[in-house]
Amino acid sequence: MPGLYREHVPREESVVSAEVRWHVLPDAAAVAEAAAERILSAASQAIAARGRFRIVLAGGSTPRATYRLLRNADTDWRLWEVYFGDERCLPPDHPERNSRMAQAVWLDHVSVPAGRIHPIPAEQGPEAAARAYEALVRSVVPFDLVLLGLGEDGHTASLFPGLEWSQDAWVVAVHGAPKPPPERVSLGPRALGDSHGVLVLVTGAGKRAAVEQWRSGADLPVAHVQPATGVDVLLDRAAGETRCGNR
Repeated sequence: MPGLYREHVPREESVVSAEVRWHVLPDAAAVAEAAAERILSAASQAIAARGRFRIVLAGGSTPRATYRLLRNADTDWRLWEVYFGDERCLPPDHPERNSRMAQAVWLDHVSVPAGRIHPIPAEQGPEAAARAYEALVRSVVPFDLVLLGLGEDGHTASLFPGLEWSQDAWVVAVHGAPKPPPERVSLGPRALGDSHGVLVLVTGAGKRAAVEQWRSGADLPVAHVQPATGVDVLLDRAAGETRCGNR
């Protein structure tokens, strides 16, 4: 796609462990570029096979860089359906909403029909929003691609270590999140894993300890996301150098 990426995307160094495939790239920009390419490839395959592309978006700074790249992508936006992995219980136009970030950085600049963008109605409160979004999610799974991040504390979406949630939950009403705001809504492991692909984006040295824990088998929320096709992790050397041989 001319003009979307740098001329040469740096080559990945990949390690496969169980059902998690680790792809180490030189820096955060390379992670964003590789993620954008994988998203567009998944979209092309899904549209060819099923006539639409259902993607679940993640929040955070690493996905933001990817979303910005997608503004200029050559794809049939009319066939995209956009869902969200988690949301903060804030007003719909609050700048800290994941849906608002995705709109401002990307979706407001492309022609995905408004009726195919499905924010979590988190302004209704955790329980009401979880019930409403569960009904939607169960009517559309499997997703074609789920995007996730990994927090420094090991959380993914709004599934935090130490908080109670069921492995079988489709959507979780979150109370007492250790990061503000404390009330959130999150897709549960069952919904996140009901997808043709899961892509986790991890950048920065601050994430290195969480990556180490995940790779060593710690009981992190992200380890409970287990799609049949496995999980692909794109991480930069700052996040992955300790165990992935990139010193």
